[in-house]
Order: sequence, then structure tokens, then C-alpha cells
Amino acid sequence: MAVTIQENESRCLLRLDGEVGVASSDELKQALLHALASGKALRFDLEQLTELGVTTWQLLWAAAREAQAAGLSMGLVGQVPDAVAAALREAGFEEFPIPVASMEAEGSGRDAK
Repeated sequence: MAVTIQENESRCLLRLDGEVGVASSDELKQALLHALASGKALRFDLEQLTELGVTTWQLLWAAAREAQAAGLSMGLVGQVPDAVAAALREAGFEEFPIPVASMEAEGSGRDAK
């Protein structure tokens, strides 16, 4: 599965693994809708991500707008792979939706705290 979600009392953690593109966009959309509806902070773990399609970034951008409008925070857990970060910067997504340039994670914990 390319997208998994873990939830606890305070946040939803979405893990994106492997290649996340058009083929998994519906799966990602459903996970994002669930996470946003929960009213909890959203965290993304991209450590196992190998490739991210444009459709994925469009969904994440829309989720970022919705989270902001709802007063929900978004952030990263773990590190973004260098190849993914470089591709995002080359595509002009340095500030999207979580600044790619500041790959400082909230912690390297793999659990949904």
C-alpha cells in the first residue's frame, strides 16, 4: 500500500511509501479527507517515498489549504529522501506545503504520538 494512516488522540500520521502518483491518488485523497475530518494535527512521514507525482502534490496542496482554514497544523516526521527533496525544489515547491528547504523533522519517531 502506498498510503497508510495512523491516528491517536492528537494527530493523524500519513505515511507515503514507494511511488505515490496517479495510481494511488484516490487512496491518498481518502486518507487526507479522513485526516482532515478528524480535526487533528496532520503529520507526514515521507522517509520511504521514492517518487511523488504531480497529482499527489496537488492533493497535498489542497489539504494544506483545508488544514490552514480549519486551524490544523501540518508537519513532517522523519526525513524526506534527498531525491524527493531535490525533485520538489526543481519543480518550484520549496515552500509547499511544508518547507522542503527545512527538512528538520519533528523527530524521527515512527509512531503516531
